[in-house]
Amino acid sequence: MGWPVLVFDIETIPDVAGLRALELGQNAETSPLPPESAAPETDAQTWAAWQTERAALGKSDMVPLHLQRVLCISCVFRNAEGLKIRSFVDRDGCSEGQVIQSFFQAIERHSPQLVSWNGGGFDLPVLHYRGLKHGVEANRYWDMGDGGDHDSREFKWNNYISRYHMRHLDLMDLLAMYQPKNNAPLDAMAKLCGFPGKLGMSGAEVYPAWLRGEVDAIRQYCETDVLNTYLLYCRFQHMRGGFAGDEYGAEMAFVRATLQAKVDATLAAVAERQAQHQADDETQLGGDAPAGAATVSEKHAASHWAEYLAVWA
Repeated sequence: MGWPVLVFDIETIPDVAGLRALELGQNAETSPLPPESAAPETDAQTWAAWQTERAALGKSDMVPLHLQRVLCISCVFRNAEGLKIRSFVDRDGCSEGQVIQSFFQAIERHSPQLVSWNGGGFDLPVLHYRGLKHGVEANRYWDMGDGGDHDSREFKWNNYISRYHMRHLDLMDLLAMYQPKNNAPLDAMAKLCGFPGKLGMSGAEVYPAWLRGEVDAIRQYCETDVLNTYLLYCRFQHMRGGFAGDEYGAEMAFVRATLQAKVDATLAAVAERQAQHQADDETQLGGDAPAGAATVSEKHAASHWAEYLAVWA
């Protein structure tokens, strides 16, 4: 199996500002909201109006892809140096463009093998529309043989855009033989193959979690999905001969060891900060907690991956 590999997954929330700008959810006949003079002021009101209007029309409340605001892009990056799990997150609600740009910059820098589960049907079209909105640049990603790089001609026959090329591998689409009726859910396939599957929440819970300010829980959920996708990609490579001999088993052991090291390092850092915090408390009365105090997000991160390893027993 060739390196580098970049597996990705995104989490989105409704672009409520976009709904307002396009005056969706404000149909006077179907919306429960007051007339235009008292238009909804909160995101929750606008979202409720959209759902009510769609229900009245007998339609799904699934937001169109161009109105899916990218909140988090999680990646597993595997190369000869190791395996990293990283997320680009719009924590302040104003950094969607930067999040998308950071993802495409990783492609620009590494020209990796891209892997997704339904990335061609959801993740990438969303990134296209939202990237267009924010003026994102992605030269390498969009190279279809006419770019200015030394190897651009190779992209004519194998690029990230064409459905039947392999530079981006939508694993779900390929396994279904490009027939949507054959698609299988990521969670189901992960569990059937002995991997943990989804932990913490479901996709339907992402927006309510965002409204509650639970950004780290959303990030962990997205990272779980992307790691499940990487493990399924390894299983696929094992099936097609991409791993020779005992390489598949060695890779599984390597992933486990990487996660355990991540848990151990985080717990050690938490313990060190707590010890420093206690020492500072003995010399200070009152005042704010020192900057070195262990954060809740660190503790959650350690427990999250520890749970993942426990389920993957």
